Amino acid sequence: MSFLNPVNKSLCLEQVCESNYQKIFKLIPDLLAFKERAIGLAPNNTTLHLEVIEHTPHTMTVELSYCFSKNVDQLLEPAVKIRIYLDAQLAEVLNDHARASVSQVFKDPGLSREIMNYKWRLNYFLQKWLDHCLKKDYRFNTESLLTEALA
Repeated sequence: MSFLNPVNKSLCLEQVCESNYQKIFKLIPDLLAFKERAIGLAPNNTTLHLEVIEHTPHTMTVELSYCFSKNVDQLLEPAVKIRIYLDAQLAEVLNDHARASVSQVFKDPGLSREIMNYKWRLNYFLQKWLDHCLKKDYRFNTESLLTEALA
């Protein structure tokens, strides 16, 4: 994937986070109804797994990932942990399977340019991945939970 480097990265990052919020709710319309886990199914595609990590009145933290194995605890990638700000309607990537959280990577808050670049890469990746998932027509619903529980 080519590297996109906008001039006003702060503004663009906010716009990407707004776009990611809309795309997550388009991909998973009943997101707020899920309490723990859900599975997204698309014809002839790898299952998409959602895990609700935290849910408060104003935020929700989820992990979204593909599962490349019958054992759900193995081969989860890209394992993107996302904080969803329900009141501000933003979705921000906290980390993924290959990259640690910003606070673990950057101990010096004075490295604002590097922090912004890191956040940009994480969130731009999520935007492109959500576009991919939407094109594949994944469907999340409570029935998929029942199907998994019975299997």
